[in-house]
Amino acid sequence: MVPIPSMLDQHAEEACFLILLHHYAVRGPHYNLDDLGKLDERIDAHLDGLRIAGSSGLELLLAQLGPHTVGEMFASVVLAVEGNNAQALSQLSEHLRRAAQTEQGYLMALGWLDWQRVAPWIERLLASSEPLFRRLGLAACGMHRQDPGPSLLTELSRADPNVLARAARTAGELRRRDLMLALGAHRLHTDPATRFWANWATAQMGDEQALEPLRPFAEQPGEFQYPALCVVLAWQPREHSIPWIRLMTQHTEQRRSGIQAIGLLGDPANVPWLIQQMSDLPYARVAGEAFSLISGADLALLNLELQDLPDFDAGPNDDPEDANIDMDPDENLPWPDPRRIAAWWQAHGGHFQAGIAYTLGLRQSESSFRQILAQGQQRQRIAAACGIARFRPDEVLFPTSAPAWRQKRLLGDAERHS
Repeated sequence: MVPIPSMLDQHAEEACFLILLHHYAVRGPHYNLDDLGKLDERIDAHLDGLRIAGSSGLELLLAQLGPHTVGEMFASVVLAVEGNNAQALSQLSEHLRRAAQTEQGYLMALGWLDWQRVAPWIERLLASSEPLFRRLGLAACGMHRQDPGPSLLTELSRADPNVLARAARTAGELRRRDLMLALGAHRLHTDPATRFWANWATAQMGDEQALEPLRPFAEQPGEFQYPALCVVLAWQPREHSIPWIRLMTQHTEQRRSGIQAIGLLGDPANVPWLIQQMSDLPYARVAGEAFSLISGADLALLNLELQDLPDFDAGPNDDPEDANIDMDPDENLPWPDPRRIAAWWQAHGGHFQAGIAYTLGLRQSESSFRQILAQGQQRQRIAAACGIARFRPDEVLFPTSAPAWRQKRLLGDAERHS
């Protein structure tokens, strides 16, 4: 039975909206792996509605493509690849050339699809004469943790910074130690993305010289701030981290990063200071998150949240004259109650030893990081993946942004082989 047009429109609208939500959720502080799984199931259910419609579903999506239609690009690529529709894929490639902002949708589709299904198309992307499509092919290999082979070294010698950055990221995700020299050549690259990913990659292969160039990224707001912070705190010697974090907490523009760094460091000796920060509205929620990251205390479950929420808006707002357009990174974090948390810590803090690193109440170790990968929230899981990388230097990085079913399969495989 072919869905009626109104149902088809609804499936398209929901699939396109939910994949954008998924893009945020994989970096969100309030989603765990089960939450991602439920979201993925909803996306796939609406994709099924479009699949059942046959060519009508894909035609509807193609007709809706525009300069900013990221979700429509995602769903179109999924259906076109699944249907082996070369004509539609050619049309999508042409649209991508004209509408660069839809690239994220194309990437999400390549990461969503099963490797066996998408691999032939990725081979074509890697062999393309156009940097745009080679970059997409490299990204897909990184997302699937599939090695593209010699092409990585080739792309690391290109002049295009966009290709360079993606090649460096994929090399890091795959832990390609044979490429450390090539990556190191871009340690001080003038392009910020290339510089970040080159150092991010080699740092997770034990390159201590890469930590210094990563610190400025970790100190300032931006897309690289949290991943830089996780890598630096996972690999930097503790005696270097403590004074660095102290400096960050002393500067207003770096204090939020410093608070997150304290959570990642995991030393319970810093908990009293974190509780003090919970009375300072701009930093209260991230301080609560850092406290939970160390202690494992769920603020909502333990009734450690404020009952009366403060009147605080970090932006953006509806005022067209307001220059603050950044989304509040802590929007979905609970508001901690400093008084209740202080009482909880008074009762439970004795179970923790100062100078020892904890994550979610567990001493940091490979087994505790794996437990966090299975049960933690996404920000916690991202940090845990960086932690595991130290214990497993020759394994690819765990893909915390992959579809939930794929992540659960990888976790199951790791448990069976442990």
